[in-house]
Amino acid sequence: MSDPRADLTPFRWLWAAHTVSVFGSLVTRTALPFTAILVLGASPLDMGLLSVMDLVAGFATSVLAAPWVDRVRRRPLMLAADVARAAVLASIPLAAVQGWLRLELLYVIALVAGALDTIFEVAQGAYVPTLVAPGALVAANSRLSASASSAEVAAFAAGGWLVQWLGPPRAIAIDAVTFLLSAACLTRISRCEPLPAVPREPARTYRDALEGTRVLAADPVLRSTSVADAAAAFGFRTFSAVFLLFCTRDLGLAPGILGLIFATGGMASLGGAVVAAPAGRALGPARAVVAGVGVLGIALLLVPLAREAALLSVALLVAQQLLGDGAATVASVHEVSLRQSRVPPEVLGRAHAAKRVLDTAAMLAGALAGGVLGEALGLRWALAVAGLVPLGTALGCARTTARRTAGD
Repeated sequence: MSDPRADLTPFRWLWAAHTVSVFGSLVTRTALPFTAILVLGASPLDMGLLSVMDLVAGFATSVLAAPWVDRVRRRPLMLAADVARAAVLASIPLAAVQGWLRLELLYVIALVAGALDTIFEVAQGAYVPTLVAPGALVAANSRLSASASSAEVAAFAAGGWLVQWLGPPRAIAIDAVTFLLSAACLTRISRCEPLPAVPREPARTYRDALEGTRVLAADPVLRSTSVADAAAAFGFRTFSAVFLLFCTRDLGLAPGILGLIFATGGMASLGGAVVAAPAGRALGPARAVVAGVGVLGIALLLVPLAREAALLSVALLVAQQLLGDGAATVASVHEVSLRQSRVPPEVLGRAHAAKRVLDTAAMLAGALAGGVLGEALGLRWALAVAGLVPLGTALGCARTTARRTAGD
């Protein structure tokens, strides 16, 4: 009998939902910090706190989601998260029109949106293996990453100019609409989702939450790749906490120009998705993760070398986007595919939640580090730390993965 998961039509609707959602999310990733910086006059510490709100929500939600994410169907969770995110983000332009917009409101919105993002991502990570065959996981995750990269090109290219033309709050309204479109795509998935692998008995919060952690920690390959990927999350969040401040205040670059620079990162991510499978075959999946994280660290170290709004500075920022985003995509595709292929289905949701907890803790530390270092030592030092942590971690994990492949 043929594998029912060989029909990719249901996956294509998930793919479409993912792509639309990523486009809107990246418009907000541009517009929300600019709302804080240009509309509300945020400081480096304010920007760090804005990141912290999102991350605290992600951390807490990952712990709370772990006990029941394997006990319910995943698509209804994703639908609910999409609709709720649309409503939450629509409140920003409304507040701007009514004169209610404050940093405190942005913190609350970041907190709620972070919780909903976590629910969606944990559910999607466990949902993909129910739509595609095990041998197609790398291809499926590469497609998701490639479409996200294409959306990144469009979103960042448009996002900076939307912020400049419409103002940051109105640009965020676009994101609210895209989450509704994502929900509409999810409703078109006709395949009946399998019943939960774990019986619907009362959840044992701490024991169930730790089960996913134990699964990841017991597997040497998953342990090393999870740590390396978490270091990348730390570096990215430290970087993002101060990057826009550095570009606007130290380099004097306008939002529209920055949006075009960010779009080059999307092109690099698309390229990373295309070469992910060949890179995995050449290096082995685990070593592809570690190598990608190491190259990301090197790329991030290019940014603090930039000086003023000169051609060389723009070239360094573009080089960081092209080198770092492509490498990060290769690492991400293989990290999630290794987890999906090596973790038993009945624990997969909890393993995704455990990984999300690790990533969120790393990002929380990174956001705080970015804000504190930016205030105390300057933005360049914060950007340097953002690159050194993933590079150093990758060098340490390389010894563990040097003799291993995904087939261990």
